[in-house]
Order: sequence, then C-alpha cells, then structure tokens
Amino acid sequence: MPHSLLRRLSARLRPAAPALRTTRRAALGLVAAGVLAGCQVGGIGGGGGGAGVASEGPTRVALLVPYGSARGSDATLARSLENAARLALADIEGARIELTVLPTQGTPAGAQSAAQQAVAGGAQVILGPLYADNAAAAGVAAAGSGVPVLSFSNNTSVAGGNVWVLGSTFQNTARRLLSFAAAQGRNRVLVTHPNTPSGQIAQNAIVSVAGGTGAQITGSVPYGFSQEGVVAAVPTVKAQVESTATNAVFLTADSAGALPILAQLLPEAGIGGDAVKFLGLARWDVPAQTLQLPGLQGGWFALPDPAPLAAFRSRYAASYGGEPHPLAGLAYDGMAAIGAIARRGETVGRRSLTRGTGFAGTNGIFRLRPDGTNDRGLAVAQVTSGTSRIVSPAPSSFGGFGS
Repeated sequence: MPHSLLRRLSARLRPAAPALRTTRRAALGLVAAGVLAGCQVGGIGGGGGGAGVASEGPTRVALLVPYGSARGSDATLARSLENAARLALADIEGARIELTVLPTQGTPAGAQSAAQQAVAGGAQVILGPLYADNAAAAGVAAAGSGVPVLSFSNNTSVAGGNVWVLGSTFQNTARRLLSFAAAQGRNRVLVTHPNTPSGQIAQNAIVSVAGGTGAQITGSVPYGFSQEGVVAAVPTVKAQVESTATNAVFLTADSAGALPILAQLLPEAGIGGDAVKFLGLARWDVPAQTLQLPGLQGGWFALPDPAPLAAFRSRYAASYGGEPHPLAGLAYDGMAAIGAIARRGETVGRRSLTRGTGFAGTNGIFRLRPDGTNDRGLAVAQVTSGTSRIVSPAPSSFGGFGS
C-alpha cells in the first residue's frame, strides 16, 4: 500500500520548540488580492464563534463549492476543490469523517442557503465556500450554531467570529519578509502601492504586521493607477528614501502591473542595488520571466515550501489524471486539519483549530489564528542572475515563527 500524502506531509510537522509581462501599459495594477479577495465584507461576530459541535459518530463535514455558478470557470474549480478534499479524506487514517458536498452557485445567497442546509443536516464543520462575499454569507448563516467555517478565501476582512480564511494572505507574506529583512539589517522599510482600494489593502496589511518583526515602516508612497502616475511617484520615493534613511522598499505591484516599470525607474533614480533592498509582496517567480528584470536582482520575495506542493500535485495527477487547480490545495489543507483533529478525538472548533503547532498542508505548515486569519510557513528567495534561490528555508515547525 503506497505511503499516503497526508502521512508524508504530517511527518514534516515536528513539535514546536519551547518558549508580468515586461510591458508599460496604461492600466497598472497591484499584486492581486487573489481570485478570492474580490469583495470586501466586514468581519463577522466575536472571538467565541465556531466553538464546535460535539457529537457521537463520524465527524460530519459539509464542503461548499461553486457548482452551478454562472462563472464559466467555476465548474472546473469546484471539481478540483472536491477532488482535493476527497484525496485528503482518503489519506486520513484513524478517524471517521463523513463528507457532504453542497453547491453554492458562487453567490452569497447560494452560500447562505448551503450553509443553512449544512447546519440543519448536522454538519460539525463547513469547508468552503470560495469567494469572500460567499464566506461572509455562510458565516452569518452558521452563526450561533457553533459550526466553524473554514473558507477558501484569502480576504482577511471576512475573517473572525466563526469564519477562518485558508488562503495565503498579504499579512502573512509581509510578516515573513519584514522579519527576514530586519534580521539582515534591512529594518527601515518604505512601502509603495497603487492609489486604489486594493492597493490600500496591501499597504495596510504591511503596516499592520510590522510591529514585532523588528522592521520600522518609514512611510508609504501611493501612485496613480496609470503609467504616468508611476513615473510621477518616483521622485517622491527617492526623496523619502533619502530623508528617512530607508534601506528597503516594499513593492506591492506584480509583473502584470507596475512592477516592471518600478524595477526600471527606481534603479535609474538611484534607488536599489546594495543600498536599498527591494521586497516583493507578489511571487516574482510567477511568471518566471519576472526574474529577468535587471532592477529586481538581489531582491527578496516569499514563496511556499515547494516539496509538499510537488507531492500533492503528483498524488492528484495520479488519482485524477490531470493537474489540480492552483487553489485546490486549500481544500486538501482544510480536510487535513479536520482529520488531524478528529484523529485525536477532539471536536472541530475554535480551540482545536487554533492550536499553536498548526497542521501540515500542501504548501507546508500552516496554523489558524484566533482572529480568523492564518500563518503559513514560507521560504524567502533572492533573485540572482535571472533565477531565484532560497536564502531562508520554510520552517518545519512554528516554534518561534510567525508570532
């Protein structure tokens, strides 16, 4: 019998230690908040939500996915999420779990109806739904029932109460990079971001996690959502870097947006190189051509541990004959966490979900925070000669990490 993926992932989780296209386009963007962060909805409820529902027999899980959605791509995504959840279910040993799949149509109303059906049917945990507004609606529908909602969103505005987000967040990436940069002496950081709602979200995320990382935010420079806006902001960036003794600049843009222009114009203005390190909120290795930008050489960005992700993709392909959707691993992770809790004979709820040691997932270790957000163990890579190399490996436990 082949060694299960879940066992291989779990083996990586040791007990915690004590104590773009290179083009100048008129429409420039921020590193996307992801497919999941499109709708901003206020956080739900207080800290006591999702306390859990104890019951005899198997742990009952309701998987909410966007079957029936008007979005053409949602059917394929829903199938990939379901496949990943079932793959995790097959890998779970020593626990009984009953899975019910409910369609959301990819709408808040559909998610609310599915969550109500899940609670009425005796579900002890809801896995999903996908979009932020859907997650908010599901959280409201399950509020007061004790049933936690492990959504696939990465939008922290819907986190809290009985809702957790499983998606990788700006806060997590920023915390990792700021901590690493400060440890290397790059502790005075200026933030650049587009003057848009999503750009402000990214800027707020970076500023909100700076405390405790050893880094100090020396200021923020917004730029207009256009090529002209970026060009006009460069002298301001230069002036602030020089007047505040900044030694690192956090770039929130991705390669499809302002990143190529900033990577060219800032070094031309004398910002970059050994004096000022660039930090990237986006994955600079996606697409790989971004690594060729001369201005990014020597810069740092964060990425997941590649080994468990490769194992998941291989296992998925062997089981279903194709590649998983990039978001499918979130469903595997959520089910793996549920399985780990059920295997210990515990109720899936706030206390068991937020244990400090966390869980093993498809992108490495992760843990859920009491505020509904998450920590994911990330590596830090440096751009060197058009490629990337890991300069700080992803952690294998949360001992002293991500606090």
